[in-house]
Amino acid sequence: MSPADRLHGLRVLITRPAGQADRLHSLIAAAGGRPVRLPAIEILDTLDQQHLQQALMQLERYDLAVFISVNAVGKTMEYCRFLSQWPDTVKIATVGARSAEALESYGLSVDLVPRHRFNSEALLALPELQDMAGRRVVIFRGNGGRDKLRDTLIERGAEVDYVEVYRRVCPDVDPGSLLHLWQPGVLDVITVTSNETLQNLFDMAGAEGQAALCAIPLVVVSQLMRRQLQPFFAGVEQLARGEGGPAVDATMTASLARSRPLEAAMWLGLLVAAYLGVAKPGAPVEDVPTAPAPSLMR
Repeated sequence: MSPADRLHGLRVLITRPAGQADRLHSLIAAAGGRPVRLPAIEILDTLDQQHLQQALMQLERYDLAVFISVNAVGKTMEYCRFLSQWPDTVKIATVGARSAEALESYGLSVDLVPRHRFNSEALLALPELQDMAGRRVVIFRGNGGRDKLRDTLIERGAEVDYVEVYRRVCPDVDPGSLLHLWQPGVLDVITVTSNETLQNLFDMAGAEGQAALCAIPLVVVSQLMRRQLQPFFAGVEQLARGEGGPAVDATMTASLARSRPLEAAMWLGLLVAAYLGVAKPGAPVEDVPTAPAPSLMR
């Protein structure tokens, strides 16, 4: 079988946010698959723009600025228009290599980025972040998420500020308009990269579509995440049989919570690319903004 026909008509639902699914869409199509887009997360501006602007105006107060994701880079840079340049004294770190590439497109050089794994633990393992006594750190991120990075840096002696630069929300859709997607034969597989995506998709399906949704095979980012999500789907089956209740709700919620630490800045494009032989596991898989960017060269 040729690489162009590896997926051979497989109908794949892509749930990444609008504007961030092009690469995965292209990889699936190039492998003979039939990609279908349904964003299950919407990226919106922060509600506290004043806090973001104040942090940027006082950047020289910090020793290190950390960007959690490509979305954090893009949204922060939108508010950097008034900066003549990035302060030389403020080093830059990213959780992922794609975030570093995104910053470089704005004329910024990144001082710290993990080499092989792209998560908070990998960033915290870097030698430069072991002794943080007396250092001030600002973390640019979205709403919610894990506190592992902040908490560990504080334990190591740093003073850490969060600046939320974007919000992740569930798209507002009519569940009835999606019912046709969950019917047998319409989709072969659904891709999700986080428990938040899965929860949103489940909510978007509505009560009438949830049982059918859960009959469709799901692709997640790790075997461990798959195991920890099994109680969630067991709960769905109980709901479908009319056996719901507080205990079932608690089981499903706990299942999603246990999978949260397993979220990674990766998506199915890595799996497809590895399958095609054009990428190796562990390579960065974040999206990079393609619009021309003003320079903030230090």
